[in-house]
Amino acid sequence: MKKYLFIGLLVFVSTSFFGCQQNTKELKENLSGYWEIEKVALPNGEKKAYKINETIDFFKIDTNKGFRKKVTPQLDGTYLTNDHQEEVVIIFENGEAIIQYKTKYASWNENIIELTKDKLVLKNQQDLEYHYKRPTKFSIK
Repeated sequence: MKKYLFIGLLVFVSTSFFGCQQNTKELKENLSGYWEIEKVALPNGEKKAYKINETIDFFKIDTNKGFRKKVTPQLDGTYLTNDHQEEVVIIFENGEAIIQYKTKYASWNENIIELTKDKLVLKNQQDLEYHYKRPTKFSIK
C-alpha cells in the first residue's frame, strides 16, 4: 500500500512541476510585448470602453520575472519610453497565475484571468477586470 501511495505522490509532484514549467513558458511567450487597454469591467457589471489610448503597457518577462512599463505610441509607429517601470514576478498559487508588481512606492497583485497571444484579462484586488488587446500599428508615412 505504501508503495502505491509513494508512486501516486511521485506522479502528482512530477505533473505539478512540469505543468508549472509549461505555464511559465506560455506566460513568457504570450505576456511579453505590447498591450493596449480595451475596456474595464467594474464589479457592478458596468463596462468602461477605451477607444483611444495615450499609453500602452509593455511587458518584458524572462522565466517568471521581468517588468512592465507604460509607453507612448508615436505617429511614426515608434514608442516613447521613460525610466519608470514596475518590477513583476509571476507566481502560481492554488491553480491561478498571479502577477506581483513592485515599485519603490507600492506593491500589488493582479490575477491573470485569460491570456492568449492576442488577449489579456487581469483582475485586481478591487475586482476590476482589465481587458487588453494587442495594439494595431499605425503610421502616417
